[in-house]
Amino acid sequence: MTLTTQLKYLTGYPPQIRDQVSSLIEQKKLKAYLLARYPECHHLTTDKSLYQYTQQLKSQFIKKSSPLSKVIYDDKIHAVNHALGTHSFVSRVQGNKLKAKNEIRIARMFKQAPIEFLSMIVAHELAHIKEKEHNKAFYKLCQHIEPNYFQLELDCRLYLTQVEFFSEIY
Repeated sequence: MTLTTQLKYLTGYPPQIRDQVSSLIEQKKLKAYLLARYPECHHLTTDKSLYQYTQQLKSQFIKKSSPLSKVIYDDKIHAVNHALGTHSFVSRVQGNKLKAKNEIRIARMFKQAPIEFLSMIVAHELAHIKEKEHNKAFYKLCQHIEPNYFQLELDCRLYLTQVEFFSEIY
């Protein structure tokens, strides 16, 4: 099995991109590439600061959506094995009222990552408030919230590849 076929975070990308990443890994230059593009990690290290950041983006881009009840870093989400973040919507009947809760949980590994990666993940989870499926409207909303969404998604996948093959860099 070649290195290119082992790049599980990049399976949907064209062979030339996977080959370029394989070359960076073989030359041990993936870390340098990422640090050149994203030299610092963000300072949103508490659940409160993450909530405020998310709420700010929400009020700027999707004002008329239902409110967020919780935004936290979650130890139970392991980005290397599962997801980067999750959005859950829970409806409960309380008496004669219907209560709805939107929660966003971000993998704890992104507590120390570039703000751009966090922005991309938050944009993705906020987009799920309005669009449940990964369809054209969903990705259009992601790009509305974060204009560099697709580049950041690729770079975040490169970061996950770096973590899988070597180690975290921040």
